[in-house]
Amino acid sequence: MKIVGLTGGIGMGKSTAAAAFRRARIPVFDADLAVHHLQAKGGRAVKVIEAAFPGTTKDGAIDRAALRQAVLGDRQALTRLEHILHPMVEDEERAFVARARRAGKRAVVLDIPLLFEIKGEKRVDTVVVVSAPRAIQIHRVALRRRMNKADVEAIIARQMPDREKRRRADLVVQTGLSRNQTLRILTRFIQTLRA
Repeated sequence: MKIVGLTGGIGMGKSTAAAAFRRARIPVFDADLAVHHLQAKGGRAVKVIEAAFPGTTKDGAIDRAALRQAVLGDRQALTRLEHILHPMVEDEERAFVARARRAGKRAVVLDIPLLFEIKGEKRVDTVVVVSAPRAIQIHRVALRRRMNKADVEAIIARQMPDREKRRRADLVVQTGLSRNQTLRILTRFIQTLRA
């Protein structure tokens, strides 16, 4: 079974790419969604995060705004949070891959925004990086998250630079031109997974 790592900075088009894989009936593991589940009411991470960052829960779930305030701009706090979440997300990922393997799937996609940062490329056969010009990236994030430009810039600054991700990729998918062009590139790649 082929394991594809899908990554790229915030606002680069991972959701569009992941949707293309899903439409092609290739299972996609969404690391961000796994984090949401871990932080939701009853999630495995709730009590551990509250112990590390008191006051970040509300009604039995993580208050994402409060948690963001607790770690934004504090490298040590962010690292502490990552040490809590990353092993839990990896457990979910391993279970996902095992289920797909048992089901006889030919390929799976691991949609992991911080793939290179967590050295996750070692767990995949191929890395696909989605990329767009910085101005488009900032515009997309500001629209989607209703964040000001300074907050968007702070998030981008914490991530590996786009040029470095592109350099380390097996396939770069430009998402800043047209949606049709992006989907054409992805369709060709999906055909290679089926071959």
